[in-house]
Amino acid sequence: MANGDVLRQEFHQAMIAVYDNALRQCHYNAHIFRMMVEEHGGLETAKRLLHSPATQYGFEKLWECGCLMITMEYQVIQSRWATLFTVDEVEIARKRLRDYGMELPNQ
Repeated sequence: MANGDVLRQEFHQAMIAVYDNALRQCHYNAHIFRMMVEEHGGLETAKRLLHSPATQYGFEKLWECGCLMITMEYQVIQSRWATLFTVDEVEIARKRLRDYGMELPNQ
């Protein structure tokens, strides 16, 4: 398996962890998100959600729970995944997090 494939698989697992953590920490069953991840893969799901014009209901539920650090957007801004996303996609994720009150270092 090529390095890019390994990274994609690791990101896929991180998206499954987003679902698991939302359920465990916030008692939020993001079943539609989980179905998207299973159907399209974690990376494609993240890209689709980033390019959606509206903030997702699940993001808002995690914000209400005080758990922005377990959102897909928070995963996207991690340097570990930098080669998977465009600069614009990372900025979309950063903006959503900032718009909901998360303080992020300027990059």
